[in-house]
Amino acid sequence: MKILIIEDEYYAAKRLVSMVKVALPEAEVLEVLDSVEESKNWFYSHNEPDLIFMDIQLADGLSFKIFEEIKFSCPVIFVTAFDEYAIDAFKLNSIDYLLKPVEIDKLEAAIRKFRKVHSQSSIKNINWQELGLSLYANKGKFKKRFLIKIGNAYQYLSIEDVALLYSEDGISFALDLNGKRFVVDSTLDKISESLDPALFFRISRKHIVNISEIRKIHPFLNSRLKLEINQNSDQELLVSREKVKNFKSWLEG
Repeated sequence: MKILIIEDEYYAAKRLVSMVKVALPEAEVLEVLDSVEESKNWFYSHNEPDLIFMDIQLADGLSFKIFEEIKFSCPVIFVTAFDEYAIDAFKLNSIDYLLKPVEIDKLEAAIRKFRKVHSQSSIKNINWQELGLSLYANKGKFKKRFLIKIGNAYQYLSIEDVALLYSEDGISFALDLNGKRFVVDSTLDKISESLDPALFFRISRKHIVNISEIRKIHPFLNSRLKLEINQNSDQELLVSREKVKNFKSWLEG
């Protein structure tokens, strides 16, 4: 089984190679590529691999640009630090979408999906958009509520009542529509994976906002945006520069 890795972060690529060798011991990693241009040139001079692991944000642009010029039939497992590209990824050759840092159990689950797709005799005739959107729908069993501990008792907080999720000193919090905050027993990385991307956007490593609770958006230093939400909060809500473009697209639907 031949594997191609497209990843521009050296240590992320090195870690992914190690994990692939554990999860797919029979695999041969053909090469690790780090840019859109290098990847396009590689496809012009090589046969398709059986599977591609592909980062989305590369040094010279989004890896989606590769698909604009190169047509290939092999499946792709996207590996990225950003969760807002999921629906676009599943319209391509994607069979899964993993967020960094990749966990071995999720990698193994993605490989099981790959084996199922790869076992089909007519892989070149697969309708990738139909398959991808079906996989996305199955993946999209989004979180509906959080279990919150208050003293010695528990209560639940419905996801539609959450205005903001954020981390502070290693602790995750949910801010509800009344401006009250609750401790959430999970990391923002895991929470982000479970939320409906049509409703929530991770504007930075520390903040996830609910679209219905954004009141105002202001230009800010270094090409960033500053948000005001309906609830009072001491959090400074800044959309990081690299996410501004996708944030605007998300707002437009």
